Amino acid sequence: MVFVTVGRDEDNGKEAELTARTGDVYKQTSYNTRGGVHSLGGTPFRKNYAGIGYTYDAQRDAFIPPKPFASWVLNEDTCLWDAPTPMPTDDKRYMWDEATTSWIEQS
Repeated sequence: MVFVTVGRDEDNGKEAELTARTGDVYKQTSYNTRGGVHSLGGTPFRKNYAGIGYTYDAQRDAFIPPKPFASWVLNEDTCLWDAPTPMPTDDKRYMWDEATTSWIEQS
């Protein structure tokens, strides 16, 4: 089992001691990390702040959110899901329509 910690140094030895005793794994996450970027210029942890339903991918050393739609693909750089078609950037509101795999303008 993987446990997620916030604001705790996973390298301070305590986690290694707990892992040896329990077999559990502890991974640090940061409120300020999204898409592999720390919003305050600090060190990003594990690509994304871990949330409910996220999975930890040990190979990528990243927390990955649940896949929102079947057609979306994982962006290997950010470990976020990308729509097969980018959302328009014209300041209008859009919603993804999986049936047509397109963005639908909202009124």
